Amino acid sequence: MTDRVLPCTACHGDEGRATPDGYFPRIAGKPAGYLYNQLRNFREGRRSYLPMAYLLTHLTDGYLYAMARHFSELQLPYAAPAPATAPQTVLERGEALVRHGDATRDVPACQQCHGQQLTGAEPFIPSLLGLSRDYLSSQLGAWRTGQRHAQAPDCMAQVARHLSLDDVQAVAAWLSAQAVPGDGKAAAHAPQALPLRCGSLQAQLPEDGRGGRR
Repeated sequence: MTDRVLPCTACHGDEGRATPDGYFPRIAGKPAGYLYNQLRNFREGRRSYLPMAYLLTHLTDGYLYAMARHFSELQLPYAAPAPATAPQTVLERGEALVRHGDATRDVPACQQCHGQQLTGAEPFIPSLLGLSRDYLSSQLGAWRTGQRHAQAPDCMAQVARHLSLDDVQAVAAWLSAQAVPGDGKAAAHAPQALPLRCGSLQAQLPEDGRGGRR
């Protein structure tokens, strides 16, 4: 599988560590179910990026899951975050949304799904740390404007539509400036009480070519 995923590392960096500019995100160590869902989303048009769609068009669910498991098992050190450049008021707004949400606009705290350490949960919830400001703001913006989708009900689209552009920039600025705690591994289980229904958490993981699923 290492040889077979070399096309992935051309964009996502050596072993999926991410590229220096951060626009292509780190995929090493992300939960296998999350990576599998994203591969399916590109293949099936819920996410739009032509090179990804071209690479994945003819691959089976089992093969996509084998790719996802390969990268999920790469537990590699994280680079230090880039220094924060946003004004303190912007960072404080971002942290408040991440930790507490905004009940006046039906925005749950990021921590409610992604965990207190924001490192995600197996098998479907990704970490929000170790990502660049540009990547975070572009993806939140894509959900907000309907350019990015996930399996219905699309909980992230629902959240993002309730964020202002300033909120998106504040959340991205604060998250991107945070160090990844410990080894960055996702929690073993998602929080028991999630604020929204998410179709991405209901995916059925297929058999891969190595004898099963996790």
